[in-house]
Amino acid sequence: MMTSGINMLGSQTVAQILAAVASFDAFNGDNDPHGEHDCAIQKIDGRKIIWKIDYYDPSLRYHSEDPADPSKTCRVLTVMLAHEY
Repeated sequence: MMTSGINMLGSQTVAQILAAVASFDAFNGDNDPHGEHDCAIQKIDGRKIIWKIDYYDPSLRYHSEDPADPSKTCRVLTVMLAHEY
């Protein structure tokens, strides 16, 4: 999922942001405040970007009862501008 703020940046910038999110692996206390590696704050092309992964049940109505079990979990990635949080 992308917020409208991300979507409005244009396809080239969106592609750059998604590539940076997909390759991210530098988790630390500043960009992963809860230490769960399912959320990070990155500065990309001068913009502060927040992305997070939520864990839902297969119907996408409730939180997953077991996020580690793919048969019980649908992961949703949301990418947003920091000021949209």
